[in-house]
Amino acid sequence: MNNRIKEFRARYNLTQEDLAKKVNVRRETIVFLEKNKYNPSLKLAHDIAIVFGKAIEEIFIFE
Repeated sequence: MNNRIKEFRARYNLTQEDLAKKVNVRRETIVFLEKNKYNPSLKLAHDIAIVFGKAIEEIFIFE
């Protein structure tokens, strides 16, 4: 699975730490997500989508 987290973070001017705090995870989790080394739980994917005001499918690309 790929994702567009880094792209949306830049668009919304959020640091990895900012996003991590908003979704209650460690910054390292965001790092691993952006590098596609970690697949999020459905809850985490949902929480990230809520932060950006997007559908999960707009952020996470299921291949």
